[in-house]
Amino acid sequence: MKISIIGAGIMGLDTAITCAAYGHNILLIDISSEVLVNLASRVSSEFRLYRMLKPEFKSLDISELKARIQFTSSYEEIEDSDWVIENVNEEWATKQDVYKKITPYIKLETYVAANTSCISITKIAAALPFPQKVLGLHFMNPVPIKKCVEVIKGFHTSEQTLTEAKKFLQGIEKNPVVVEDFPGFVSNRLSHLFMNEAAFLVQDNLASPQDIDRIFKEGYGHAMGPLETADLIGLDTVVNSLQVLYESYQDPKYRCCPLLRKMVEAGNIGKKSGKGFFNYKNSNDKNTEY
Repeated sequence: MKISIIGAGIMGLDTAITCAAYGHNILLIDISSEVLVNLASRVSSEFRLYRMLKPEFKSLDISELKARIQFTSSYEEIEDSDWVIENVNEEWATKQDVYKKITPYIKLETYVAANTSCISITKIAAALPFPQKVLGLHFMNPVPIKKCVEVIKGFHTSEQTLTEAKKFLQGIEKNPVVVEDFPGFVSNRLSHLFMNEAAFLVQDNLASPQDIDRIFKEGYGHAMGPLETADLIGLDTVVNSLQVLYESYQDPKYRCCPLLRKMVEAGNIGKKSGKGFFNYKNSNDKNTEY
């Protein structure tokens, strides 16, 4: 299949690598020339990492995988895609602009998936020409490693679209879990409460980030703590998602921790910037940085 992936950030790139590893042809789209210039080297470095972590990737040849991934800044090239997967920033204005630009190239035969953390799929589908072919595919980070994918059924999503989504996901060895469409769905209504409250604990000086995550991992058996997870996702994305949840439900439990906003304003947004609740600039050192 031809799969067009819009947005070449962490999630977009990892989704592209995963789909290409299972034989699909990928068109990876990003409007940033700076991002496009670095994509080939990023594919190589990310794939080398995942070959060590994922046994299924060890037999794959990097040159073969890279040959399946094309890079472009043009939306016109999505026209003959089987799937279009949107991965841009978790801001409605940004997403809405993308949907407006891709609308002329979306055919009835094309399925459109939004890899969104919190934004309503019904709202997204209303911005596209064939709402019955639109659904949410919420991949978990890191995409090549995590098996679970949250499949969100919008108000107009057809059963055929759900069936095709499950078939596609099972073909790349993912486990689809279908949920209904409310902002945040299941995963992020839970996870963002953990991450936000953990940030409040740091702000209130109850414990260090290391100790907060240690309690979460050793006490509850989670593989990652909430602050390490927030750094991996990106604190800017976490803040945007909390804002969507707060505006959607008008519930004070989603009020964003002021420390999170302060860190984003300072540019310390987590792993992708080198600093967040932890320091990632030295791979052998994970000191607190907030």
